[in-house]
Amino acid sequence: MALRLVSDFDLRKDVLPWLRSQRAASAAAGARGGGPGVLENNYENLRILNVERNGNIIYTYKDDKGNVFFGLYDCRTRQNEHLYTFEKDLHVVSCSVNNERTLLAASLVHFTKEGRKNEPQPGSKCLTLLVEIHPVNNVKVLKAVDSYIWVQFLYPHVESRPLAENHLLLISEEKYIEKFHIQVTQEDGNRVVLKDSGYLPRERVAEDFVWAQWDMSEQRLYYIDLKISRSTLKCIQFSADGKFNLMFEAPLDITLNDSGFKLVNFGCDDLQDQKNLSKHLALCVFTNHTGTLCVCYSPKFDSWEKITYSVFYFHKGHSKTFTAALGSVDSHVTKGLTFLNLEYYVAVYLPGHFFHLLNIQHPDLICHSLFLTGNNEVVDMLPHSPLQSLSGSLVLDWCSGKLYRAVLNQSYLLQFLWNTQLDCEKMAVLHCVLSCGRDPQFLEAKLIQWISENVSACHSFDLIQEFIIASSYWSIYPETSNMDKLLPYSSVFAWDTEIPGITLVTEEIPLPFMKVYSFKGYWEKLNSNLEYVKYSKPRLLYDNSLVRKEWHSLISEEKTGRRRSMVYMRNIRENAAKVISNIEARNLEPRLTPLFQEEDNHQRLLMGLMVSELKDHLLRHLQGVEKKKIEQIVLDYVSKLLDLICQILETSWRKHHLHPRLLHCSRQASAAEFTVFHLMTRILEATRTLFLPLPPDLDNSEKNEKLKFSIIVRLPPLIGQKICRLWDHPMSSNIISRNHVRVLLLNYKKQPRSSMIDKSPGSVEFLPLNYFIEILTDIESSNRALLAFEGHDNVDAKFVEEAALKHTTMLLGL
Repeated sequence: MALRLVSDFDLRKDVLPWLRSQRAASAAAGARGGGPGVLENNYENLRILNVERNGNIIYTYKDDKGNVFFGLYDCRTRQNEHLYTFEKDLHVVSCSVNNERTLLAASLVHFTKEGRKNEPQPGSKCLTLLVEIHPVNNVKVLKAVDSYIWVQFLYPHVESRPLAENHLLLISEEKYIEKFHIQVTQEDGNRVVLKDSGYLPRERVAEDFVWAQWDMSEQRLYYIDLKISRSTLKCIQFSADGKFNLMFEAPLDITLNDSGFKLVNFGCDDLQDQKNLSKHLALCVFTNHTGTLCVCYSPKFDSWEKITYSVFYFHKGHSKTFTAALGSVDSHVTKGLTFLNLEYYVAVYLPGHFFHLLNIQHPDLICHSLFLTGNNEVVDMLPHSPLQSLSGSLVLDWCSGKLYRAVLNQSYLLQFLWNTQLDCEKMAVLHCVLSCGRDPQFLEAKLIQWISENVSACHSFDLIQEFIIASSYWSIYPETSNMDKLLPYSSVFAWDTEIPGITLVTEEIPLPFMKVYSFKGYWEKLNSNLEYVKYSKPRLLYDNSLVRKEWHSLISEEKTGRRRSMVYMRNIRENAAKVISNIEARNLEPRLTPLFQEEDNHQRLLMGLMVSELKDHLLRHLQGVEKKKIEQIVLDYVSKLLDLICQILETSWRKHHLHPRLLHCSRQASAAEFTVFHLMTRILEATRTLFLPLPPDLDNSEKNEKLKFSIIVRLPPLIGQKICRLWDHPMSSNIISRNHVRVLLLNYKKQPRSSMIDKSPGSVEFLPLNYFIEILTDIESSNRALLAFEGHDNVDAKFVEEAALKHTTMLLGL
């Protein structure tokens, strides 16, 4: 299963044993009215009411006499506590407890015993009560109205000393929200009572809304205002002192006028007939710590053949509307669409039909999101009962009374990666696995193993490129904000291939209008994202091809003898030395692959230039980050790129049981050697396209020379010739010279020549060589156009002469 639900709480396991023990203790003591009463045998009336910001869970149950009991489960101590008992047969609509557990707010209503379920008695009132529970004392009626009321205490953002003032939200079915200011005082030691129970100040927070959502973790209220011509999403942020600010307004292109009244995450709402969930819209807001703001929306179902849902990526300035096929006409939808918040992802789930894992951090390309359908194991991975997505990846199944923490299933995703045939799924799962963040070294090792055996399995993108770029990105991303705007997330910037079973339409949307001017925390990051969408065009992603021109210039100057300033070159070389030192510090075990053994000047130049260019790039665009931290980020990033290449090579060598000196030119290559060599060529191709540096390879010791020649002689001739031109070595020069002579003499026709040989200045006193060089020079003069066409313009008779002499001196040991 791509998504795993880890149980945090279960009414049956975490509450029932305690209730039974309390009942047994009461019976033994002969107490009938003090503690929890007798539960009905089927326990069906035990249900969750609310999950507070601190994780505590409020639940309710009735005894056989209809008395209503309230209990609290402390998620930290894993202990239960009896809060209060109403000795009347009432139905609980909503309940909340303040942070200090001194006040309880509840709204209750009488239900008819006959007729439709959840139908209030004619003329009955919904009572909203405030109860002193430390100890149990006075009860104050806050409201007695004909419409439903929901209650929610505000919580401080940090644990502190007990507050003298509490703040309680009342949400009315009449489409308004009020906030009560409740002052308390201590009497007789620890006894907490209302300071002035006769008068509780209140203020209106919102009105004329048709939909509202509570974010318990961040203490935010989202609601949709219909006072103007179109739907407008608004957000109110509450602070620890009870003050609140309207943070933004954002127009929403959705229709809510005839959808009725809807609340999200204001406790557990069992008033709605769950059998008709598929006929109602689904709407929720998701955020995360990086400044994302997503609105997920699905209208009422109007077809059994397909379903449409939209995601408004406000932090990116566009929306995507997806249409998923449901199969045959007889494939009826009996459950509602579920949206789940998974931090960097949003899961869209329709039981029995499909599972869509949406990448909200990088939503531009559909290939970075995973869409699964048609497999029973996949589409039935989650409970079929309605799920509520709470803050912090919490998922509440209130029908079964279970609270889960939703996490991406790493083992399943890795297994899926080995089995899937679609490039789009390989791409999406690769990023899902890397974003998990748990034990990255283990995940990288598993991914490298998969890549080594499937390096040619992808046709739409380069697998090595994608892994190197994505893994390097995720190794740096958590360190500071805005990295998603400055470092590449993927090697792919366009995707035109269709995803089976789903289509999408992308549209630009108006950005939220921020209503405040001073930002901190999440709001600062959201505002930064919005500013980037407004003003950053073209994109600011780093592209290493920027150093290409400078790198070629430095190499050219090196050949011609011209030099840059000593300070500039010393800085480049020091950058490269730091990268190599950083890589070696990461790997304490000796490598099998013969890397980092020589002073590869060209690769060191490229490393140093990349460090310099990337540092300048981040210094320009990362505001408020000190220079030393940026320098360390750059060093870690470049080191990670190179280290991943080393790991891929190392994994392949170990798998095929190769050793640094195993390759020989005296015999034919084995299948293992061929496989490793093929992987090395794919690495070269991947890094060349991205213009990334490579780890320096062998030096020119006798053993390493044999290894290099064993590789060259197994290459196709044309490729081998190109490699020789890049390798500055006497034997390489000898091969180039021999090939040049072969081309010149291929169609040579002997002509009458003078017996006298003109000795040019500097020629050697070796007549056969002098005579031979003169012949080559004459042929070159008459075949210069052919030689230029063949690509031999940098080789001439003088080069052949020098190579011949050098080779002779080597053979003679001079």
